[in-house]
Amino acid sequence: MMEMETNPELQLASDFVQFTDKNIFLTGKAGTGKTTFLHNLKKVTPKRMAVVAPTGVAAINAGGVTIHSLFQLPFGPNIPDAEPRTQDGFRRFNREKINLIKSLDLLVIDEISMVRADLLDGIDSVLRQYRNTTKPFGGVQLLMIGDLHQLSPVIKDDEWRVLQDCIFLVAEPSKKQSQSALS
Repeated sequence: MMEMETNPELQLASDFVQFTDKNIFLTGKAGTGKTTFLHNLKKVTPKRMAVVAPTGVAAINAGGVTIHSLFQLPFGPNIPDAEPRTQDGFRRFNREKINLIKSLDLLVIDEISMVRADLLDGIDSVLRQYRNTTKPFGGVQLLMIGDLHQLSPVIKDDEWRVLQDCIFLVAEPSKKQSQSALS
């Protein structure tokens, strides 16, 4: 168990990560010890964990890899039905990466404020593909670390239009179903 005697909130967070399988959002202003917490957690947790971040610099600072690298997600908008896949319908992961994904107990996403919702959907899709298809994120515990008052997700105007169109297309069928139910 990690000793956080000087910060009872971080000790509570550590216990929560260690002794539950519940998802956690750890936030705090710059300098409150989020990165130190992560580095200490990596030293003491018995859980099999992976650390990811949205950018290379953030991944290096967290001691992990980029989200795109681990989950082989495309750059740009992640549209579930339009994901690049092979002929058999799945991404190609090497055996080592598949074993890593299948063995995960804990996924740490650092700098979560920079992660768009469609990227989280992509992570969920991969984890469900190789783990439990019925549970969010394949049943892997998430520890999301970040400060929502810092950097927000970066998105180009054309990518934003694609995501808006996707949201409209998803919402549109339910509108039609509601109208036909009233008829």
